[in-house]
Amino acid sequence: MPSDQSTWLIAVPQDGDSEGLLQEISPKLLQQSRSNGVAQLAIPSFKTGTLDGLISLSEELPKQETFFTTTVAKTVDTLRNLLNNDPSKLNQHILVNEQTVDEYIMKDWKWNEGRYGVQRGLRDIVDALTKEMASIDNAMKAKLANYNLVKGSLVQMQRKKTGNLSLRSLVDVVSKDDFVQDSEYLETLLVAVPKANVKDWNSKYERLSSMVVPRSSSSVASDDEYTLFGVVVFRRVHDEFVQKCRENKFIVRDFVFSEEEFVKQHQELETADTTEKELWTELLRLSRTNFSESLQILVHLKVVRLFVESVLRYGLPANYIGIAVKPDPKSAKKTFGLLQTQFSYLRPRSNRASSKGGSGENDEFVGEYQTLMEQEFFDFVLFEVPAVVV
Repeated sequence: MPSDQSTWLIAVPQDGDSEGLLQEISPKLLQQSRSNGVAQLAIPSFKTGTLDGLISLSEELPKQETFFTTTVAKTVDTLRNLLNNDPSKLNQHILVNEQTVDEYIMKDWKWNEGRYGVQRGLRDIVDALTKEMASIDNAMKAKLANYNLVKGSLVQMQRKKTGNLSLRSLVDVVSKDDFVQDSEYLETLLVAVPKANVKDWNSKYERLSSMVVPRSSSSVASDDEYTLFGVVVFRRVHDEFVQKCRENKFIVRDFVFSEEEFVKQHQELETADTTEKELWTELLRLSRTNFSESLQILVHLKVVRLFVESVLRYGLPANYIGIAVKPDPKSAKKTFGLLQTQFSYLRPRSNRASSKGGSGENDEFVGEYQTLMEQEFFDFVLFEVPAVVV
């Protein structure tokens, strides 16, 4: 049973009028099982090549399909992260040629003859699809890595501006007037004192060591957890004073005021913020474009796989009707049951390739692929396009 969230791509032998099949099956699916939609899926008449080549593709295509599906999913994840998991915004970007995925598959899908001409062999077509998807994957990885590097640097800078006064950068907290200027013997130290210990600080700081300037403590800033004090001491007692503060749970901040550093940090933050916004916009645009491209490539690969499996299942002539079904999750089981009933007549033909062999060399050839030919199948060929979870 295929997933009730995905879109089902189905192929059956073209035994008559393709439009007649759609007209026959649509009312059943739409009325009896309340399917969300049924549409014709044009399957080109590819060059079949040799049986050996088809078997080889049949074995390789699932691996390529996994890679393609993963690439699409990673692009969606990138969009989701860029848009802060906002479903309404995500829906505006997971579009294929400016339409929804369902509209693209159910209403607008057709084989891109300009890019993947059917006069080429199946192997060449698959190679072209794989090359394009690999290019998309590599471009996304490079752009995402560059963005994450800049974003990480910005977050680190912003983190220095947040947090309590015992941790955060003090560049934009203090000013030149908070410090003793141009003194050979004196210096101003900044001490973060827990709010509960402020009274203790005021009564002790002058006696924490010798050579502390009396009444030099002044409140510079305050937050919910700490008050930042500036205190003037002689340089020669710096280490002793720091140690005594540590013993009393007063945190001396390692900070030297510099106007040049103040300007530098602000410029670096502004540059990082601007660069991050530019890269965010570029990555969003690239992700939106690459989602559209990668989804189209994935569907094209699915159609190739429909064709390959149909030839192996039903044989020649290689003329197959494709339909796309969007099941309603609540009635997907009934929808699938109706499809099985509709195409039950194909059951005897599903094993034609394995049952046709004659004698001698042909028997040996069929025997080589006997395991593949005897795999369990539905009576029709079906592959799924996974739903994009918003």
